[in-house]
Amino acid sequence: MRTMEFKMERPGLLHEGDHVSITEGRLPSNYYYTIDPSLAMSGNFPFTKGLKAREGDVTKVIENERGFYVTVEFKDEPPVD
Repeated sequence: MRTMEFKMERPGLLHEGDHVSITEGRLPSNYYYTIDPSLAMSGNFPFTKGLKAREGDVTKVIENERGFYVTVEFKDEPPVD
């Protein structure tokens, strides 16, 4: 199982237990992922640590001093170091 954190700009867009779809974007040397339809965005990941799954479940939504963060769990993905 793999978990990934996404930055959400506004509160209330996603909730724990939501099933989400993911879109992959590609930069010259990295991938990034977006929860559809543009609800939250991941950081950049090197090509060797790309995500194969395109659906997951929200396990946590938190607010801290930097904003709102969503944790998504991908059940069929191996963990990444």
